[in-house]
Amino acid sequence: MDSVRNPQEASASPVDGAAAPASATRATHVLNPIPGVVYPAQADLDRYVAEGVLGFETLADGFRAAAARYPDNLALIGPALSMTYAELDAKSNRLGAALLAHGLEPLDRVVFQLGNSAQLVVMFLACVKAGLIPICTLAAHREHEIGYLANLAEAKLHFVQGDDPKFDDIAFARDIQSRAPTMKLILQARGEPHDGVLHLEHLIESIDDEAAAARLAEVRLDPFQVAVFQLSGGTTGVPKIIPRFNNEYLYNMRAVAEWLSFEPSDVLFMPQPMVHNLNMGCCFGPFLMTGGTVTVPPDLAPETLIALIETTRPTWLMLGGPIIARIETAIQSGRVDLSNARGVIAANSAPKLRALLGVPVFHIFGITEGVIMFTHPDDSQEALDTTNGRPISAWDRIRLLGPGTEESVRPGEIGEPAFKGPYTIHGYFRAEARNKETFTSDGYYRSGDLMEARVIDGKTYYVFRGRFKDLVSRGGEKINCEEVEMAVAGHPSIAQVVAVPYPDPVFDERLCAVLILRDGHAAPTLPELGAYLKEYGLAKFKWPERIEVVDSFPLTASGKLSRQSLRELVARQVVGSEKSS
Repeated sequence: MDSVRNPQEASASPVDGAAAPASATRATHVLNPIPGVVYPAQADLDRYVAEGVLGFETLADGFRAAAARYPDNLALIGPALSMTYAELDAKSNRLGAALLAHGLEPLDRVVFQLGNSAQLVVMFLACVKAGLIPICTLAAHREHEIGYLANLAEAKLHFVQGDDPKFDDIAFARDIQSRAPTMKLILQARGEPHDGVLHLEHLIESIDDEAAAARLAEVRLDPFQVAVFQLSGGTTGVPKIIPRFNNEYLYNMRAVAEWLSFEPSDVLFMPQPMVHNLNMGCCFGPFLMTGGTVTVPPDLAPETLIALIETTRPTWLMLGGPIIARIETAIQSGRVDLSNARGVIAANSAPKLRALLGVPVFHIFGITEGVIMFTHPDDSQEALDTTNGRPISAWDRIRLLGPGTEESVRPGEIGEPAFKGPYTIHGYFRAEARNKETFTSDGYYRSGDLMEARVIDGKTYYVFRGRFKDLVSRGGEKINCEEVEMAVAGHPSIAQVVAVPYPDPVFDERLCAVLILRDGHAAPTLPELGAYLKEYGLAKFKWPERIEVVDSFPLTASGKLSRQSLRELVARQVVGSEKSS
């Protein structure tokens, strides 16, 4: 099924603040291409510019405009943290200029390796203003990932926390520096200064506002150039680098803000990593474009999160399963007051979350490589509860393909979505072989997911149906793991669930439900779970035939669920139980 969105189904475009169409004197292409970056086709750029979708503003322009309009609004807030837009703008100006004074040049790459903090946000804005390109790695990454990415991207600076009590990131950065020939500088966000290591606060103090403004004025930022190197969330190997360009990432952020009607009075609670595209492109980035306040939790301890919600009273919350598990008891007891909330963003389970929180819930589907979907405040209850929404741009193009083919599925059938549009990538960085596998012959990005298109009230919505590789083959019947997970997740005893196959001599594979239980609840027996799934309406051959209970799920180095590790765990349990019997 092919889908070219009707502009009337999406937010008005171009969104407020988008640049006017190009004049004949302005180039609509990158001026200084970076080797290894796949840039958009010129015909696509010309069309998007002519239609006013993409313009000549950069991310820096977007953040500066918000600071100029809302200088006294709180930009960042948290325990022992309160920073206005004017302060954030000034600090990031001075830091960006100081980095250039230490020998960095526009288009140099910077490895970000630290958790959420005000320093991370200041550094991010400093980089986009100075034309430096953040590489969005995670604090949990180690030599395998950081060493590979630093060398692949030829990074010049390694930005670390500097005071992590559980990990000597300064020593680690020095080790990476010895392995990456281009890595000239190490910068610590905070903590006691170290010899030979730059300190963020010292850099900010090293230059005044006037000198910083003059230095940054010399930087020619290119709206068609890379602004950020995001990372793929693959479950195997090292992450792939995803180039996000200035004007398209700006468009992405503004379109999200318009879709959900973010306001200057809004307060965001989104504790997941700020370097993730979900946070950067859909949460803190759009908020800092619109004058809202971003909460910055220093850790994910339940008391930290609960106290932050109590003191800041957020109007928008992004809640995933692990975060809900940390605060659910406080919500049920009435300690957490969400009466100020305008909305909660979640990947699924809107009816369940709405009942728990008493707040409107909006589903999201998004990929770092591009397309973002949300349900909308004006959507029908059916759409809000049963779909993942619609793309935020009228220029997003979606085709549902037969997995492994370039043939569109028939209406109503589940297929692999392939995306193309103004903010969808055209290729991973320095990954020619991977790009040949990932893109169709006409340039659509294949996500590896499974989706269904559904028309409700004359609008096309999409329903996430899992990933076509996450399948259990039971006697020739293919069972989609995510479909089972969505069904099992509603059981009152279950906090989180992952479905994985385990080997079977008769059926080849059977399905195991690996559970994390809610506090004070016992695991359901297989008959009890079967009764629940019968009432749910799930076909019996899809029911789990084994249950395992764990305290937490294994993660990859990129912070994603490791299904492979869970499959291995279950296989060991099966072998052990067979031996004991």
